[in-house]
Amino acid sequence: MLKKDAKFGLGQVVKHRHFPFRGVVFDIDPTFSNTEEWYEAIPEEVRPRKDQPFYHLLAENDVSYYVAYVSEQNLLIDDSGDPVDHPEVAEMFGPLNNGKYDLGGGLH
Repeated sequence: MLKKDAKFGLGQVVKHRHFPFRGVVFDIDPTFSNTEEWYEAIPEEVRPRKDQPFYHLLAENDVSYYVAYVSEQNLLIDDSGDPVDHPEVAEMFGPLNNGKYDLGGGLH
């Protein structure tokens, strides 16, 4: 598989193209790197290609906070300017500046 440059960077605030959640990128896999069971659980008609970057997100929706694993084709830049309230954001990142969290948090 070809390795391609990631469209989104660490600390960037993104939103899902089809589902109502958003999050902060905290890790990037150049290509799919999860279990085959996870991949097969995605309905075939919306299953993403494996040969693209996949992003680990500190994600949130209207009811909870969680970690999401999302393909590049299913993400968009979140240009709302709103902070992500996931409790781990402050541990990993510094302040939010122009839609991207600084990489100066507690764990880096």
